[in-house]
Amino acid sequence: MASKVYFSGMKGKHKSLLKKTQDLFDKADFAKFISKGDFVAIKVHFGEKGNTAYLHPTLVRAVVDKVKTCGGKPFLTDANTLYVGSRSNATDHIVTAIENGFDYAVTDAPIIIADGLSGKDYTTVEIDGTHFSEVKIGSIVCHADAMIVLSHFKGHELTGFGGTLKNVGMGLGSRSAKQMMHSDVLPVVHQNKCTGCGDCLTWCPANAVKISQKKASINPEECYGCGECVVTCKTGAIEISWKTEARAIQEKIVEYVKGVLKGKEEKSGFMNFLMDITPDCDCYGWNDMPIVPNIGILASLDPVAIDAASADLVNKAQGLQGSRLRDINSKDKIKAITDIDWRPQLDYGQKIGLGSKEYQLIEISR
Repeated sequence: MASKVYFSGMKGKHKSLLKKTQDLFDKADFAKFISKGDFVAIKVHFGEKGNTAYLHPTLVRAVVDKVKTCGGKPFLTDANTLYVGSRSNATDHIVTAIENGFDYAVTDAPIIIADGLSGKDYTTVEIDGTHFSEVKIGSIVCHADAMIVLSHFKGHELTGFGGTLKNVGMGLGSRSAKQMMHSDVLPVVHQNKCTGCGDCLTWCPANAVKISQKKASINPEECYGCGECVVTCKTGAIEISWKTEARAIQEKIVEYVKGVLKGKEEKSGFMNFLMDITPDCDCYGWNDMPIVPNIGILASLDPVAIDAASADLVNKAQGLQGSRLRDINSKDKIKAITDIDWRPQLDYGQKIGLGSKEYQLIEISR
C-alpha cells in the first residue's frame, strides 16, 4: 500500500519556510506519537566546520517549537564521526554545532551527542539482519521516547544520495559501527593523476595514507574504507574500489535504521529538506554548488517512502548549468553525479519492513 508523503514547495505567498515546516509537522500528524513528558530526539546533521549547505537552524527551531507544544522535551542529537574533522568527539562536535548556528538561543533545545564523549557510549540492538545480527546505536537515542529526523537531502559518494535512511542509519551508529558499515569500501590511487598534495593524508582517520616521492599510496591492511580521501582528492586520483558491490554499504545502513527504530516504529517521524541539493555530503569542510534548484520540504511517517519521493523529485527537476552535472537534462541526476545505483537502499528497506517504495505525494496548500 502506498505511504503518504506530504510536500510543500518553495513557492507560496505570505507563508515562510518556517510556517511550511510546522504545517507539514501537523499534516503528517507527528503530534500523535508525542506524549506529554516524552524525551524527543531530533536527529540533525550539524554540518562540518567550513560547510554552509547544512540544514538551517531556524528550521530546526520550528520543529522544536511544535514538539514543545505537544508536551515533549526535545533535544538535538547526532553521533560522532568516524573521519578526522571537527565532529569526531563530543566536545568538538558541540562546539562545531554552536559555531554553525545550533546554539540554544537559536534552536531552544539542548545538544546531546548520541554516542557520548568519544563514541563509545552505544547500546547493542539485536536485529537479525543479512549483514548484522546486532547493531551498535548511540545510547542517547535508544533512551529517547520518540524521534524526529530532519534531513538535508543531497548527493553522496557512497550511497548516491543522503536522505532519511543515511541520516538515521549511518548518522546514529557509533564510531565503531560506522567502521563496520564502511568495511566494503577500499580506495585506489591512480598514480598518474596524483600530485602528492597530502590532503588525503590529512583527512585519513586510519593513518593508511603514505606520501612517497610526491605520490600517495594507501595501505589496504590499515584502511577501513571511510571514503574521506575519495572526496578530498582535488585531482580525482582516488576512486572507490568495492570489495563487494555498492549495494552492501546501502544494505548495512538500512539494517542500522532498523536498529535505531526498534521500539520506536510508531514513535518516529521524518522530514527531508530539498534545498541546497549539493553533490556531496555535509561532512566536508566545503560544499559544491547545488545540482538542481530548491524544491521544497517533505514529511512522512515512512522513512523509505520519503526518500523515494525525494529522489524522484530531484531527478525530475531541471539541472543547473555549471553544476557537477555533466548532462543537466539527465533523467537520473543522482546517478549522474555519483555513478552509484542508489535504489538498493529503498529495495532493501522495503524488504525488511521499514516502509514502502510506493508513495502518495500530497501537496499541502500554499
